[in-house]
Amino acid sequence: MAELDPEDAKIVTLARSSRARTGAAEGAAVRDTDGRTYAAVTVALPSLRLTALQAAVAAAVSSGATGLEAAAVVTDAGAVDSESLAAVHDLAPDAPVLRADAAGTVVDTIR
Repeated sequence: MAELDPEDAKIVTLARSSRARTGAAEGAAVRDTDGRTYAAVTVALPSLRLTALQAAVAAAVSSGATGLEAAAVVTDAGAVDSESLAAVHDLAPDAPVLRADAAGTVVDTIR
């Protein structure tokens, strides 16, 4: 796979480090249209369940983001689930979603 743009590499690194720090199933990060980044992990509480990507989008929206440039998710899953993709595409239908493995290697880009 081609070398990542430095800004895309940054969100993969943020997603990976968030996941590693918490031991969560997934870590994610998004970059808004102003260049700000937001990272989150899977939320699995008895009363609240969010994928890491949903949580990152929620953090962006709650901080005033109105659009996204790109998103990244670090996961052991073979695909990004549809609910996570829908959260990204609610703000940015054409934003790429990078799926990376635990080592931070991007294995797929969903457009």
